[in-house]
Amino acid sequence: MSAQVQPLLVKTAEPVEYDWRRIVRGFAVLALVYAVVVYAVPKPAAVKPEGWRLTGLFVATIVGQMIEPIPGGAIVLLAVVISSLIGGLTIDQALAGYGDKTAWLVLSAFFISRALLKTGLARRIALFFVRLFGKSSLGVTYALAMSDCVLSGVIPSNGARAGGVILPIARSLSEIYGSEPGPTAGVFGTFLMAAIYQNDCITSAMFYTGQASNALAARMAAGFGYSVTWASWFKAAIVPGAISLLIVPWLSMRVLKPKVRRTPEAAAFAAREMAAMGPPKTAERILGAVFVAVCGLWMSSSWTRLDVTVTALLGLMTLLLTGVLSWRDITQEHAGWSVFVWYGGLIRLGTALNDTGVPKAFAEGVARIFPGLGWVGLLAVALLVYYYSHYAFASITTHILAMFTAFLAVLVAKGAPVGLAVFAFAIFANLAAALTHYGTTPGPIIFAHGYVSRANWWRIGLLASLVNFAIWATVGFAWWKLIGVW
Repeated sequence: MSAQVQPLLVKTAEPVEYDWRRIVRGFAVLALVYAVVVYAVPKPAAVKPEGWRLTGLFVATIVGQMIEPIPGGAIVLLAVVISSLIGGLTIDQALAGYGDKTAWLVLSAFFISRALLKTGLARRIALFFVRLFGKSSLGVTYALAMSDCVLSGVIPSNGARAGGVILPIARSLSEIYGSEPGPTAGVFGTFLMAAIYQNDCITSAMFYTGQASNALAARMAAGFGYSVTWASWFKAAIVPGAISLLIVPWLSMRVLKPKVRRTPEAAAFAAREMAAMGPPKTAERILGAVFVAVCGLWMSSSWTRLDVTVTALLGLMTLLLTGVLSWRDITQEHAGWSVFVWYGGLIRLGTALNDTGVPKAFAEGVARIFPGLGWVGLLAVALLVYYYSHYAFASITTHILAMFTAFLAVLVAKGAPVGLAVFAFAIFANLAAALTHYGTTPGPIIFAHGYVSRANWWRIGLLASLVNFAIWATVGFAWWKLIGVW
């Protein structure tokens, strides 16, 4: 079997017949959700009728992201239009989210990540770490985790990182040791595939750009008067994240017990692959300089006062002017534009919902239910519910949309430090995605390769969840106290 790593290719799908029955059923569910919220749930006295209709529309939009009778971005765009009809917004106000600088930051990061994949620099980074640390099975997972960590600094798609860079290398390394889906999966591949998914969920939690909805959580936090930047997220997450990345791969090895423990061929393979790639090309060198400059300016934005969105756009324009990216690359970045549509729309809907006073009314209602429970006890209960409710979600974004603002409002009303609550709920949504094989985009991609059974996936997911929860709720909270988050 050839050891040559092939890039992960997405095959062009066959034309799908328009399933109008599924669409009608889906929108019937969404209409029912809207009707229940607006007409069956008592409206808080302080909320205007148009604000309550907007609440019903927002809840229906969240449910739409779960069942997707049509693509999620299209549902959000439809909700934006409807909000101008029934939600008390003008069309100018409804579309204002597409002018939000955070939406453009995420979009620019997607374009830069496309350059990392296009030039091969992302793969070169991963091979570099495997060559250095890949002499044991645990070392291989650490090497791939470090690669994922570096790329998380600028690639806001965990699917692109895990599926487009890490997975092809992991698959080839498994095949070197004769580990294929089926009877030989446990030789090396089961452990490696499970570990890279667990690692990806941790790296998603460690960076503002770890995945797209982190910026959405930061944008929601701004509604509570708390500012989250790329640098502040990095500072908050680096210590507990590093500990998780050290312990969880080791835990995966102890639980899944790969037969191969020493992997000198992995380091040799990476060296051969890097030699075959040749020295870095001009495009890679330019991209590497842009990558370092953008991350450096993001980290130092509190000193330079240069807006992070301006930095991202300047990096993007540098890649365009130097020919590293073409305008065709920009127009064909379908994932980035899709995220931009739903992200910009949700920013505006979420802001408008907050202006209605509904989150505040919800928080006051929950606070009345737990009159004797202080913010510490309520935070503990809320985090457990929030974390393990991800069994019901197939998307970090949907999880954050459904629960982040509501839980944050409740905790703030109880007197919890805003910074502590913001980072806890934003980060734990990412960590919770590791529970299942459908928790976030890379899950189904990796699971489909057939190395990890559903039972093993859920077993390691549950055990890793206990470890991650313990690390972030102890070391993480203590670290946040030390650096002044709360």
